[in-house]
Amino acid sequence: QVQLVESGGGLVQAGDSLRLSCAASGRTASNYVMGWFRQAPGKEREFVAAISESGGHTYHADSVKGRFTISRDDAKNTVYLQMNSLKPEDTAVYYCVAKTDSTFLSGSPGWYNVWGQGTQVTVSS
Repeated sequence: QVQLVESGGGLVQAGDSLRLSCAASGRTASNYVMGWFRQAPGKEREFVAAISESGGHTYHADSVKGRFTISRDDAKNTVYLQMNSLKPEDTAVYYCVAKTDSTFLSGSPGWYNVWGQGTQVTVSS
């Protein structure tokens, strides 16, 4: 089984940058799609970004395109989310996800079969 552990969340001001990390353990990280979702209080989980195995393809939500960048380092079994120009509306719990045995990048939370515990990101105005 694959386990995911996020880190890097925190409290920042609007306009700041933050990088989230997600370390995968268990099966080799390069064999599956990975991504990020977020959930703000009182709202549904929202797709943020996904990346194919070996990082050849990425998919970003329109709400973060141009500000956030997903990447992965398979040698370290880690996926990253670089977040720039943060806005108060980016405040949420950010979850790392993985989909084993697939190459399809989906924006649907039901597609992913492994979830991390989440890390809080708070952006003050």
